[in-house]
Amino acid sequence: MILLRMALASLASRWITVALTVFTIALSVALFLGVEKLRTGARASFADTISDTDLIMGARSGGVQLLLYSVFRIGNATNNLSWESYLDITSRAEVDWAVPISLGDSHRQFRVMGTSAEYFERYKYRGGRDLTFAAGAPFDDLFDAVIGADVAETLGYQLGDPIVVSHGISSFSHHDDLPFQVAGVLDKTGTPVDRTVMVSLRAIEAIHVDWQSGARKTGATTPAEVLRAMPLEPEAITAALIGVKSRLKIFGLQRAINEYPQEPLLAVLPGVALGELWEIVGVAETALLAVSAMVVVTALLGMAAMIFSGLNERRREMAIFRAMGARPLVITALLMLEALIIALLGAALGVGLLYGALALGQPILDREYGIFLPISALSGREWQLLGAVVIAACLTSMIPAWRAYRLSVADGMTVRN
Repeated sequence: MILLRMALASLASRWITVALTVFTIALSVALFLGVEKLRTGARASFADTISDTDLIMGARSGGVQLLLYSVFRIGNATNNLSWESYLDITSRAEVDWAVPISLGDSHRQFRVMGTSAEYFERYKYRGGRDLTFAAGAPFDDLFDAVIGADVAETLGYQLGDPIVVSHGISSFSHHDDLPFQVAGVLDKTGTPVDRTVMVSLRAIEAIHVDWQSGARKTGATTPAEVLRAMPLEPEAITAALIGVKSRLKIFGLQRAINEYPQEPLLAVLPGVALGELWEIVGVAETALLAVSAMVVVTALLGMAAMIFSGLNERRREMAIFRAMGARPLVITALLMLEALIIALLGAALGVGLLYGALALGQPILDREYGIFLPISALSGREWQLLGAVVIAACLTSMIPAWRAYRLSVADGMTVRN
């Protein structure tokens, strides 16, 4: 108890330097824990890009590749899935629902996706959230389009605005004879849906009626009224989202799709494919943790430097303690206790700064980047990281403490010019 009062009195006498050191440690702790929360939040948001979908089906390629082009709109399919195979598989008793997806066209660098109106009911994200409309409704007319929040914001689109679809991803060929109109604008989700223009499967077929081998047929122009009366059944689609009636049937259905005799197909579990993809892109989280850990190390070294530099000014104080009977170990314990108090104050202030930043930044990250950071108590891992910082502070303080241990009474009483 006496040693604690001595440490507190000593720190109070140097409160400006101590306060700056505490604040430096607090910032480093807030950054360290903030990176950890951002890492876990980003991983959770990444994993929740699609939820409540049991299988993703497409042409046989790779699981990550299928996930990338069907969910994240990155890359292109190596092949398509025939409509007959889609109908055959989705008619199986195990299948509860299925939503087809057709990709290939674009609009001003945003992907255009053909699907059914059921997509807006079945696509879930972040643990079961539904897609909601900021304005309008799902497509009703053949040439209606629903756009994501980023498309609307970037291009300044509103309900009723025309949209001309381009043939292919980076193409100078446009379906300008059959423009769409914006029928709905989705709320921000933080998923690839925000960067997608969605139309019906029939619409994808309609704009390609007068096209062959990637080019418009010479002189062919089918009026929109005629197209509306046509059946416009697709010959092939890119992929499909599938839900099963019972989770016990997932692996059986997956095996049946992967062994489908009519054509080579692939079915993947979204969660498994997302885990594989995170292993590829998750290297960045390790780099972030390493950088934040170096910031903490720098702050702790600064604390040690502060204590070390103060030893010369405190030589007489240490000598008086020694002359009054204090053993060298007491002096060592005093300096380590001071470092512990500084580290604990810095850790506590750092946690406070972290939660303050979370309260301010959570809605911004959720709205702009789709990363949801829950404001919850520190997890077991975060407590371990916080404890590691405090222990590291104590270990770092052993350097100046060892120096103080070796100071003698004679050295402390010596006047140096």
